[in-house]
Amino acid sequence: MTRRFWLIAGLVLVLAAAGGGGYYVYSHRQVLPAGIVAANGRLEATEVDVAAKNAGRVAEVNAEEGDFVRQGQVVAQMDVQETEASLRSAHAQAEQAQRSYEQAKHVVEQRQGELDLAIKELQRDETLLAKGFATQQKVDQERTAKVTAEAALNAAMSAVDAYEAAIRSAKAEEDRLTRQVVDGTLIAPRSGRVLYRLAEPGEVLSAGGKVLTLLDLSDVYMTVFLPASLAGQLAVGADARLLLEPIPDIAIPAKVSFISARAQFTPKQVETQSERDRMMFRAKVRIPSDLVQRYIEQVKTGVTGVAYVRTDPKTAWPGWLESDLTRPAQ
Repeated sequence: MTRRFWLIAGLVLVLAAAGGGGYYVYSHRQVLPAGIVAANGRLEATEVDVAAKNAGRVAEVNAEEGDFVRQGQVVAQMDVQETEASLRSAHAQAEQAQRSYEQAKHVVEQRQGELDLAIKELQRDETLLAKGFATQQKVDQERTAKVTAEAALNAAMSAVDAYEAAIRSAKAEEDRLTRQVVDGTLIAPRSGRVLYRLAEPGEVLSAGGKVLTLLDLSDVYMTVFLPASLAGQLAVGADARLLLEPIPDIAIPAKVSFISARAQFTPKQVETQSERDRMMFRAKVRIPSDLVQRYIEQVKTGVTGVAYVRTDPKTAWPGWLESDLTRPAQ
């Protein structure tokens, strides 16, 4: 009994010492110098939808929820077999219009030759008529032939214009269908992590139907809420530090990228009554893009933490808010 009592007592002392040490660290970190304010929040990123531009059936989806995808990576494929068949037909029509155009140009050359001949014959017969060697009837016939040749030439030239328009129309349709085939391959517009997989192979989507939702990890920030007395001292571009719950000993550099122009009711995630009794200003504290890119495959949104914002640029950061990430590279 005595041995068991001392074991329990020893365990209680160890836990008390650990708790006391934890309380000391927590208390130490809550002592902030004037010019630095703290607010809790969680990491967020912009959501980007990957959607089908045109209506169609989903052929493949190449990403699962939680997967990390790079910008430009193929994440899904729409069924474009019918579009490809229409594209081949449009290509054949463009070739046919081109051949008809070439033929029409030859007809123009032929009609131009006929007109030139009619003009020369008319001029010759008019000269002979003046000398009394031709009849008026003959000259009238030549004039009629000239008018007919001019009309035939104009008709041939109009046909050339029509075939030129047909070529432009066929090529425009060909370009449109080519674009549809290309749009059938869905690529990631940003590097990020798949948040939702919204469609499966075989599903038919309307134009704009969503296939995936990505978290754009090139823009990672923490949204915090500050009372008016503190928000009024804050400026866009102010230095900040983030301490995240999974890595509380590593200070992450950041900057204030946004401050709301108006106050709002305190959101539910601000738990203390003293804070909930006040109107708050929303602000965003953004992690530099180059730092995010270095660790982009390890970045997770939704992680809770605390943002420390410097309202006075002359205030030095405490040692526990410095790390290898915040110090200039040697």
